[in-house]
Amino acid sequence: MPDTPAVPVPVRVLSRRLAASRPMRRGSLSVRYVKCNKAGCACAADPDARHGPYTSVVRTVAGQTRSRLVPAAQADLLRQQVEAGQRFRQDVAAYWQVCEAWGDAQLDAAQAASPEAAEKGGSTTRSTRRSSPRSTLS
Repeated sequence: MPDTPAVPVPVRVLSRRLAASRPMRRGSLSVRYVKCNKAGCACAADPDARHGPYTSVVRTVAGQTRSRLVPAAQADLLRQQVEAGQRFRQDVAAYWQVCEAWGDAQLDAAQAASPEAAEKGGSTTRSTRRSSPRSTLS
């Protein structure tokens, strides 16, 4: 996006932030401890002896939940990617807001500059009644 005075500063700042390439993910981070249900395993009797942690990223695609397991050593990297995705989504929402405000300002400026808006009753054509008035007695 060109840096011109016509483009508001918040729009320029957010467009630069959105253009910055970085790995990111949609969804949320999930850490689970599971029970295996094998006979004789300690997890069957003791809730504190469950297996895990199993780290995964969970998101919905076309109405279905998708998850991807990652090794525990990569949990911090996965957390950073999910947080980057959440920041990106927030930046997109903020970008929409500043662009719509910019659009509103353009509409308001164009409306204020029009000759019809400058004078009250700027339209020379008067409206005509299209139907006869109804009786108040019925």
